[in-house]
Formats: sequence, structure tokens, C-alpha cells
Amino acid sequence: MPVATHWGSYVAVVDSGRLVRIEPTHDDPAPSPIGPGMVTAAEDSARVLRPAVRKGWLNGEPSARGSDTFVEVSWDQALTLVSDELRRVRSRHGDSAVFGGSYGWASAGRFHHAQGQLHRFLALGGGYTDSRNTYSTAALEVILPHVIGGHPWSYQSRMPMWGEIAENCELVVAFGGLALKNSQINPGGLARHQTRDLQRRCREAGVRFVSVSPIRSDAAGFLDAEWLPVVPNTDTAAMLGIAHTMLVNGWHDEDFLRRCCVGFDRFAAYLLGELDGVVKDAAWAAEITGIGREVLTDLARRLTSRRSLIMVNYAVQRADHGEQPIWMSVVLAAMAGSMGRPGCGWGAGYATMDATGVAPDRAFVATIPEVPNPVPDFIPVARIADALLRPGEVIDYDGSRLTLPELRLVYWCGGNPFHHHQDLHRLTRAWQTPDTVVVHEAWWNTTAKFADIVLPVATSLERDDFAAGFSDPHIVAMPKVREPAGESRTDHRIFADLAARLGFEQEFTEGRSEIEWVRHLYEQTRAKLAGDAALPGFDDFWRISTAELPASTGPFPGDFAALRSDPERFPLTTPSGRIEIFSEEIDSFGYDDCAGHPKWFEPAEWLRAGLSDRFPLHLISNQPASRLHSQYDNGGHSLGSKIRGREPVTINPSDAAARGIESGMVVRVHNDRGGCLAGAVLSEDVMPGVVQLSTGAWWDPVQPGESGTLDRHGNPNVLTADRPCSRLSQGPSAHSVLVDVERYDGPLPDVLAFAPPDIAPPG
Repeated sequence: MPVATHWGSYVAVVDSGRLVRIEPTHDDPAPSPIGPGMVTAAEDSARVLRPAVRKGWLNGEPSARGSDTFVEVSWDQALTLVSDELRRVRSRHGDSAVFGGSYGWASAGRFHHAQGQLHRFLALGGGYTDSRNTYSTAALEVILPHVIGGHPWSYQSRMPMWGEIAENCELVVAFGGLALKNSQINPGGLARHQTRDLQRRCREAGVRFVSVSPIRSDAAGFLDAEWLPVVPNTDTAAMLGIAHTMLVNGWHDEDFLRRCCVGFDRFAAYLLGELDGVVKDAAWAAEITGIGREVLTDLARRLTSRRSLIMVNYAVQRADHGEQPIWMSVVLAAMAGSMGRPGCGWGAGYATMDATGVAPDRAFVATIPEVPNPVPDFIPVARIADALLRPGEVIDYDGSRLTLPELRLVYWCGGNPFHHHQDLHRLTRAWQTPDTVVVHEAWWNTTAKFADIVLPVATSLERDDFAAGFSDPHIVAMPKVREPAGESRTDHRIFADLAARLGFEQEFTEGRSEIEWVRHLYEQTRAKLAGDAALPGFDDFWRISTAELPASTGPFPGDFAALRSDPERFPLTTPSGRIEIFSEEIDSFGYDDCAGHPKWFEPAEWLRAGLSDRFPLHLISNQPASRLHSQYDNGGHSLGSKIRGREPVTINPSDAAARGIESGMVVRVHNDRGGCLAGAVLSEDVMPGVVQLSTGAWWDPVQPGESGTLDRHGNPNVLTADRPCSRLSQGPSAHSVLVDVERYDGPLPDVLAFAPPDIAPPG
């Protein structure tokens, strides 16, 4: 039976209704090993099998979320509790008191999309406070429309595809690298992984790669990339030093800058030190970044003398002033002379998802219909703890002033904030403030353990749907592989039952069953694409499991080649119609942490900061190779990557030797915000002064609910700061964090991340 996930398509082998194994499809050249590991988690002891309510909440007694006993209840009682609480909160505090941002990847599937179902339900019920942007790319999403126009994600259809790069480009410089492990993922699913072979094709065509990153393995070995280890958070300074070298040597593309950009003269004055007395030359940049002056000078020469492409990865913008490296990378590409030329210029996020750089877009595919939200209030996605702790406070956001709402009920499904949010101890304190937290979960992860009402949901293996991923030219059937565990129900059924109690069931379901919805959305897609592709009827599609979607060929608005050819005829959607090297709009905001042009701002935490005397190692909490964020941390592939049950932390051998640490030891990674245990891996792949601990290990506090308690399992977000990038984007700055690492020689606490909480019998 076919299986579709964010990490690829597979075939499930089922025997007498029991899931035996999951295998890659025969035509996927680079299948992800995450898929087969799903079998381990399908029936593990962490499954939520019945509705459960926190005992203290049920009895009206105060007790800390995260450490309380749960009581299992019937579905009828659970649904009554949720519907009654929604009524109470809305009537007493208003619709904006319900938070439904519910950020997270959820599962592949066009109908059973957790956030889509939740938002439809809450909007029909009166509305909710939403969240805006993503933890992945908040700074990029806010800055790019100011600089190159378009909606926050339109750049992905305007940058060169891998095929163009192989045919036309000579030099790729990747700030933040281009880690192949990240490309095993594609939001919404994919039929065949292509990034590895496309990268290999570029190298075989003679394209040279330079990876500017603290981690060598951020570029695949077969690329034979030149590695420039850089002090974390200093990519902007490196780019400024390169730009200064281009400028003073006359290597920059004056014609493109004059015709297709605005504000270069004001930026040049900053480069030359005319505004602040600091010349941003290669020697200045070398002192900050750790990259040699000669290396930066040579890179400036190569970028301007060859057909070049500047890539910037998402990791560099999840940091203090994360808007700056994104903005500066566009400026550097504009200066270098290849902007708007085939296979060259600028792009972002290559290899972060499989489809990025593979195809510019994909055809229309229907999904669960949205309902307008009657509540206009929203919060920047990473400011959830601020909203809970400081309701009524006014914050800046992209030129506007937002009042943080008073949130009394938090409704979460399809995500895990106790994985992706920064400073988990601060989030724990914030999480105690709402009246009620409702969570839909399949497993007893930390978010479920910190809820008041937990409703068990079916996984993507336990429901009917179909998948179509971002820019993937396939549509894949997702028939139910196994029955839902215990009393689990789909998100849709839960919301339909709640809607019935609240008086809008017909509006929510539109009179369709779940399989009727799946059929309806597929046939809606088929009708929409009838002129471009002959998709089979639903019954035939369900039988053959995969169908081809037509390619989206453009033209795409805001194309840089069109801009280069005639900026008057093909302007961008920026205020000037040009690339905004200087933004009058951003300058008018008057922010002290985001000026009118790209600029070097010293991070709050980095290796040259005073705090480095106490915490001399910079922590990189990148994406894991063994799972998608925290999804299937309890799956076989992720479990197999652990060291003595803990998440691996990679340390340079010189830093390890200075601390008496050897590979395989359990160590404590710590700073003033918290500490966690992890398993040491020694490798020259991380530069000295840097440690790497991937995100996604389920948080496992020794004393749940107690601020500062040790994490047994290795979640880096006990260490990261809950500090916004800037007043412009309010995005997360997870990569601006200093730590130290020490041997842990005490008795090792058992890892309980995958154990359910204490559950009392009913009554």
C-alpha cells in the first residue's frame, strides 16, 4: 500500500491488518531512511490511546502543567469539556482570547492537514488569534518583500534551478552551506528525491562550490567544496568585506546597480566608512569572521570574474539581526555581475527542501477550504511566550505596532512548541498562564504532557488522504494502512463532533464524509487542470496510487532576467520597482536594530562577546539528519542515532581534549538558561569553538515544570535565547547562543522522553 510523507513516498507491507515494514518505492533514487523507522513508533508505548485530562484541571485544583497526573475520560466527556470551555472563554474574554496559531509541520496530506482543519473550525466558531511567519525563515519572509518585492515565498520561483546552474554557472558560494541531509524533506510530500543527483550533475559539469559555514559537512563530499569555516553569526561581515573589495577595485557591476537597483550610493558610503568611520574592508571582516583577508579578497575576484551564484541558507537568518545576511546576500549578488543571468545571481534555501531549486512551482492542487478569520489579531510566530507572559504589551513588527493579546485558551494540533520554541524554561513559565491548553496528539510528547486536555489523533498511516508536495510534480494516494491506535480519531472527526456541539457542523463538514472530502478535493484538482493534464478519475488514481502533475512554466513575476533586460518594462513590486539596496520604507521605521541598508550588528552572543569568557563555545542547533524536526524522534532511525539514549553533540577534538571528553561519553551542555545531557561525537567537521546539537530530541526535564531543571535527552532549546532577531521581523534567533560542555560523571538518569505520564483510572 502506498505511503506518502514529508520525507518521501514508500510502500507499506501489511499482514493481517498489522503493519510489518515500510519500504522505499522502486523509483526513488535517494530514499530517506526516516520512513522505514515509522514502524517502530506506530504502536509504541508513547501512543495516546484515549482522551485524557489533567487531574488538577479536571478537579478545579491548581497544579503545574507538565508534572500532573492525567485521567482518561470518554470521548463524550472530553468533547463536552472542550466545547464548554470554548464557549466560556469566547463569551467571557472574546474570540481573540483563543490562540489557534498552532505552528508545526503536521503531516503530509491535502485534506487531513492539522492546522487547516483547526483554523477552519476556529474561524467558523467565531475566530481566533493567529500567528504569522515561520520559525524556519521569519527574518527572510519579512525582509525580502522590502528588497526584491513579491510575497514572502515568491523568490523560490525566481532563483536559478539546479539544471540551469549545471548548464551555466561556474562558481557557487553558499553562505550557511547546502547540507544534503535537509533535502530528504519536502513539505507536503514528494515522489522521488532529486537534489542529490542534481547537485552531482552540477559538480560533474565543472561547477565549483565554496561553503561558508562553521560545519564542513554542510556541503556533500562529492561536491569537493572549498570549506571556509566562519565564526557563527558573522556572514554579513564576510559579505561586507567582499563587497568593499569589489567596490574599491572597480569589479562591481555598475550598470546593473545603476539601472536595476536603488540606494547603492548610500550603501557604498557605509562600506567606505564615510558614515561611521569604520571601513568595511577585507581586513576588518577577517578580524570578525576568522576568514583570512586574502581569502576574502580572492573570493571577491572570483565572484566578479566568473559566472557566479550566491546562495544563502536559512540557518544564517535564525540569529540576532538575521535579516542582514539575507539582505546583504542580495546586494552582493547585484554587485557581482551575474544577477539575472542564466543559472547565476542569487538564491536562498537550496537543499533545505528537496524541491527547492528542482522546479520553480507546481500546478494547482486543492486543499481543505479556508474560512476567513473574523479576528484580525495575530502575533509574530516566535513571540508566543511573550504574548502569554506580557499580554497588553505593544511591540514593533514590520513597521506596525502590535498589542499582544490576552490568551486564555491555547489550542494546538500538528505541532510541538516544546521542540521548536527557544528557551524552553521560559516557555514553561509562560505555559502556566492560560486557563486551558487543548492538544491533539498521537504520542505523549512534551507538548501533550504540558496540556490540560489531550485528544488522541490518528497518524497519517491511519486515515485516507492524498499528497502533493511543494513544487513536486506528482500527486500520491494515501489510503489508510492500519486502523487508528486505541480510540484515536482524525482531527477532522474531532472538529466535526465539536462543531456539532457548538452548532455549526454543517458549515464545517459541508455534509461530506472524510472519504467524500478526499474524492471532492481530488476531482476539484482534476477539473482545474483539465486543460493541462489528463489526471485519471479518482477510483483509477486510488488504484494506481501516483499521477503526474503538469509543470508550471511561468512566467514568474519579478524575474531578475526580465529586470536586467528592461527595468522600466519589467519592474519589481518594491516601492521603486528596483532591488532596494537602500529601503526608504525600512529606514522610515526608525529601528535601531535594522537600518535602511544592510549593516553589521554585533550579536548579543557570539565568540567575540564578553560572555564567551564563561561560555566559550558557540552552539549550532541545526536540523537533524534522523527525523523531521521532532517528528518520529521515537522512530527507529532517530532512536538508532542516539548515544546511550541521548542526542549526539559534535565537538571539535581540540575542544574535547581540553575538557577531557572522549567520543561516546555523556556530557552536559549548559549555560545560564539551562543544561542538557548529550552523547559526545568528536569530529574535525566542526570548527574549533563550535559545537553542534541538532534540534528535535523530545524534551525530557528531570523535574517537569521546574525552571532550570536538567534535560536528560539533549534538546538544544533549553539553551537558546527567546530573543527576537530585530524589531522588524521579531523572528527567532536560535543560532545566537553560547554554551560550555563538560563531562557528566554522575549517575545517568533514565531517559523518559518516550514514556507516558502517570495516568489514573477514571473516577
